[in-house]
Amino acid sequence: MSKLWGGRFSKKTDKLVEEFSKSIHYDNKLAEYDIWGSMIHVGALFKSRYLTRDDANKLLVGLKEIADELDPNKFIYDPNCEDIHTDIQNKLQNKVGDLGLKLHTARSRNDQVVFATKFYCKFKIKEIQEAIGELVHTINTLAEENKGIIIPGFTHLQHAQPVYLKDYLWAYIEMLKRDTHRLQYIAENLKITMGAGALAGTPLDPNYGQGIKEILTGKVSELLQKFKIEAVSNSLDTVSDRDFIIEIIAALSIVAMHLSRLSEDLILWTTKEFDFIELDEAFCTGSSLMPQKKNPDVLELVRGYTGRLYGNLVSVLTMMKGLPLTYNRDMQLDKEPLFNSFEIVSKELKVLKGLIATIKFNEKKIAGHLEDESLYATDLVYYLVQKGVSFKQAHTIIGELISYSLNNDIKIKDVPEDILKEKFSDKIIKKEFNQLFNAKKSVDSKLSVKRDYDLNIFKTQE
Repeated sequence: MSKLWGGRFSKKTDKLVEEFSKSIHYDNKLAEYDIWGSMIHVGALFKSRYLTRDDANKLLVGLKEIADELDPNKFIYDPNCEDIHTDIQNKLQNKVGDLGLKLHTARSRNDQVVFATKFYCKFKIKEIQEAIGELVHTINTLAEENKGIIIPGFTHLQHAQPVYLKDYLWAYIEMLKRDTHRLQYIAENLKITMGAGALAGTPLDPNYGQGIKEILTGKVSELLQKFKIEAVSNSLDTVSDRDFIIEIIAALSIVAMHLSRLSEDLILWTTKEFDFIELDEAFCTGSSLMPQKKNPDVLELVRGYTGRLYGNLVSVLTMMKGLPLTYNRDMQLDKEPLFNSFEIVSKELKVLKGLIATIKFNEKKIAGHLEDESLYATDLVYYLVQKGVSFKQAHTIIGELISYSLNNDIKIKDVPEDILKEKFSDKIIKKEFNQLFNAKKSVDSKLSVKRDYDLNIFKTQE
């Protein structure tokens, strides 16, 4: 096993240092993207006349063979290597001999890492967007199948006003819509660059990916048609920038927060106190002691993992806050939080899609909740306003009426009309008043909501 450095050293690296500093056990996820970068770099070396056509073709064949080993999972990384970049370099040398030593001409791992990580992020963002889209369609299907159901809406976790279940579920789709926009913005601004070197640039032609298609074929050629490989505008910033990782983990943390809020609502709805929904047993677990238990563990884990993502974000922000320009080895520690955040959110989106598709609503129990007269208090206020009473005065009157109802253990609908007129307002006509305790009439009276339910945003852009 050879390193990409070492000529200046007269001693071998201490084994403790090697174990402490290696990253191959997690950065092996970048293998495919590093190989793409190596192929493009071969093209740039050929264009800049650092490689003959024959040497360039031999290197490309060797790199393609390594890439082909990735697809059927034949690729086995060498755990003794410092990182995946070194491992691929060693594998290439085993295939093409000393010619492989030319690959690292005008190249630094500082630049390699940024290139591979950005490409990894490009593809992972698209995967997350697609998974969000699938979850959204599942939520929308549930909403459409139950679009006639009205449920109590809540503020402060107290009954507030009746709302359509579809509107409630679409509140989460709106959150996921913002998440998709946020990720799309990050992806569009994630520029793939090469040529920064260690920090000061290289003597290679800056037009990476341009004019070298004659020797690049297959997937890498397709990538060059789809993605623009740009020359760096500032090489010092390129090798030391981790803003894109912080932005991505922040965006994923917001996705996780939205999924956690959704999970919390569903957890509440499964309780005996609410009893709005029934979860499929395939997405629940039991108790090792209490045989009656049917626990929403999946939803609780989604809620719990949100803290892990927040921790990932804080760890990278903290790691970067005091670093001088340019590259510092601290930056190696950005990979695990990034990979972990993508993996957690991806799993959450998939498992929630399955769980939500199985939800059944307990309409009888929900109807019982809608009998709570306090849900219609605001409608009673509007009734008086329409009769010419000021809103503030109407608000006070209905508040006093609710207090009277509670103190005298009587439903508002059962309060005699003469008492309604005498104690509260002579504007009240009991027959009209009692008709307001109707969930559908309440929700349909709200005219200001646009209800623009458009799913086109979830068709991910290429």
